[in-house]
Amino acid sequence: MKVAVLGAGIVGVAIAHALLDEGHEVLIVERQEPAFGPSRGNAGWIAHTDILPIASPKMLRQVPKFLADPLGPLSIRPAYLPKLLPWLLRFVLASRPQAYERSIIGIAALQKLALPAWLARAKRTNLTRHIHQRGGLYVFDDAGALAAARKVAERQAAFGIKVEMIGPAELRQLEPALKPAFVGAAFHPDAAHVSDPHQLTLALFEAALERGAVFEKAEVSNIALGERPALIGPDGWQRVVDRAVIAAGAWSGPLAAALGDAVPLDTERGYNVSFPDVTGILSRPVGFEGHGFVTTPLDSGLRIGGAVEFGGLEAPPNHARTRRLYDKASRLIDGLPAFDSGRLWMGFRPSLPDSLPVIGPARRNPRVIHAFGHGHYGMTQSHATADLVAALVAGRQPAIDLSPFSPARF
Repeated sequence: MKVAVLGAGIVGVAIAHALLDEGHEVLIVERQEPAFGPSRGNAGWIAHTDILPIASPKMLRQVPKFLADPLGPLSIRPAYLPKLLPWLLRFVLASRPQAYERSIIGIAALQKLALPAWLARAKRTNLTRHIHQRGGLYVFDDAGALAAARKVAERQAAFGIKVEMIGPAELRQLEPALKPAFVGAAFHPDAAHVSDPHQLTLALFEAALERGAVFEKAEVSNIALGERPALIGPDGWQRVVDRAVIAAGAWSGPLAAALGDAVPLDTERGYNVSFPDVTGILSRPVGFEGHGFVTTPLDSGLRIGGAVEFGGLEAPPNHARTRRLYDKASRLIDGLPAFDSGRLWMGFRPSLPDSLPVIGPARRNPRVIHAFGHGHYGMTQSHATADLVAALVAGRQPAIDLSPFSPARF
C-alpha cells in the first residue's frame, strides 16, 4: 500500500518509520525542509511524565494576570485576538472540571506509550546514543506551589509515573548550579531528553530514506475525495496514493477543514535562546514552576525556552520575550553565558484547546488520517502517535482508546 505522510517534522518522520515497519511504500511530503518547524528548535524533552492539560480551572484564574504582562508566560497579540476568540472559547470550555479530568485521562494514556515507543524506535534505528535518561526536575521557589505539586505527584503515581519530592539539599546535590532560592522539587528519575531535536529528527529522516521512504518537497493545498486520495498542490503538482496521513503540525488545519473536520487548531509561539557548545552547567532538564521557562542541557549546548504567545503564523518574532526568559534564568542559575552569545529562535507549536492531539480518520474520507495538534508534546508523543496511526492504516485495534483524540470531538 502506498501511504503519503504530509509533514517531515518529528511526528511525520516517526509515522513514516511505523508505516515502513508494516511494509508500506511511504512518501513523505513537506512544504519546507525536513525538521523545519518546532522539531528544529524545541526543548528536546521526552516529557512523558506530564499529564496535566494547559486548560484548567487554575489556568483560567491566572489568565488575566498573565495577559497584563505583554512579556509574561502567556500573551496574545492584540491584532490577533479577534481571530483567536473561537479558540479561546473552546479553551474556556476545556477548563471546566469535568472536561479537565477527561483531558487528563487522554493525555495520560498517550504519555504511557511515549517513552517505550521512543526507546524502541531508537534501538531499531541505532540511535540510542541520542536519548539521555538522566531524569528531569521541576523546581519550586514558592511553598504553596510545592504543596500543590505534591498533590499532582499523587495523581502521577496513580498513572504509574515515578516521582520523588525532594528538598533543597537533595536538589543542590543534583544540580549545584541552581541558586539557593528553591524550597523543593519534583524529580522524575525516568524522564529523558534528546541530544538535539533538530539533529535527531534529521537522523530519523535519513534513516527512513535508507529504509526506502521517498521524500518530495511540495506544498499540498487540497486532498481530493475518491477511492484513492489525490494530493493536490497549488502549482498543479499531484500524487495519488492509497492512504494519506496529515501530520503537518501548525499547517494542518486547512487540509483537515477541506475533509470536513473543523479542528480548532492554532499556534502557540514558543521562544528560546541556545548557547552552542555550552555544557556542564546542568545535568538534566529543569522546569522552573511559576516562571514559565525550562532549560535543557542538549549535546549541542544549553537551551533556555518557554512562554506561550498567540499571534498566528505571520507576525515576526518578539525576542524581547526571549530576553525576559533569559533574565529570569540568570537570576536562578549560576554561570550562564551572556545573552548576546546565544542563538535566538521562535517556533509554532500546533495547539488545540484541550491539549489533546487529533488522531483519527477524516470525516469525508477515512483513507486520510489526522495526526497533528500535539502542542508542547510533539517530540514526546511522536512515536506513540506513529504506532497508533500504523494500526489505523492496517485496520487493527489501536493500543489505546482513540475517542479522546477524535477529530469529531469538536
